[in-house]
Amino acid sequence: MKHYSQLTLEKRYGIYSLLKTGLTQSKIAEVIGIHKSTVSRELKRNRGGRDYRPKQADAFAKDRRQTKVRPRIDGSTWVFIERLICKEWSPEQISGWMKKNMKISISHEWIYQYVLKDKLAGGSLYLHLRCKKKRKKRYGSNERRGILKNRIGIDQRPAIVDTRSRVGDWEADTIIGKAHKQAIVSLTERKSGLALIYKVDRRTKENTEGAIKRLLSSISKQVHTITSDNGKEFGNHEKIAKGLKCNFYFAHPYSSWERGTNENTNGLIRQYFPKNRDFRTITDKELIHAMKRLNNRPRKRLGYKTPNQVFFGESFNVALTT
Repeated sequence: MKHYSQLTLEKRYGIYSLLKTGLTQSKIAEVIGIHKSTVSRELKRNRGGRDYRPKQADAFAKDRRQTKVRPRIDGSTWVFIERLICKEWSPEQISGWMKKNMKISISHEWIYQYVLKDKLAGGSLYLHLRCKKKRKKRYGSNERRGILKNRIGIDQRPAIVDTRSRVGDWEADTIIGKAHKQAIVSLTERKSGLALIYKVDRRTKENTEGAIKRLLSSISKQVHTITSDNGKEFGNHEKIAKGLKCNFYFAHPYSSWERGTNENTNGLIRQYFPKNRDFRTITDKELIHAMKRLNNRPRKRLGYKTPNQVFFGESFNVALTT
């Protein structure tokens, strides 16, 4: 028999009635079917000014249980979570990262509920959640641009690239601004998810070549391959490959999933530079801000490490306070 159990109001009435008959605590426990220590504890804790009364004892016990309950996540922790939300971390990323690095267990659903309550109260945390609308893929648009000279198809790309077992395999694309005014050259490293972006005035092959070289020249030792779609802006692929001493490959037409890492990253970049944004107004400071946010955000597939940590090494500091 257990030494302690939660007493119901009915059992408290039983204790009360049997006390009136003069039975001992041990006998009362035997009759009701509980341990004698439970009866002893009940009479010590829940007596009132008029001795033991079942309703009053039940109220005392309930009040004591409610007083003992403490929020599992305290206020300072929620403040920290709000900071991460404001850095565009998803609830799932926050949940996984805190469990791994802070030993705090909080479900992503709980965080979503917190954001929803904040929204209903007039708060703005929900504005930092990612857009849930499906993005329209540009299926088929590449094939109408013409065939690129000396292009090497993805079928000839080394199999190791598919395994994501090494750092240095990149995917490339361009993101178009409002009314096709200016563009952003987007590069994503397959293993780490590291995202690099650069704005160009016009989406020409010369500008795209220059942007890719600017983004990758300083880390050229971590550039083995680049895979892009068949857009004519990648017409200088041979010059890019020669300049960076890497191999350049092209995905099949209508097959954007072959560059899935970059496609997904472009969706995240759109959070900062939406389709209705005039790219002529984008500043270098905004581009750097977006890259910092994306690359310092933990990823589930990386074991809640950040792209910076995977690409540059474990010692890379996640700047949560900046």
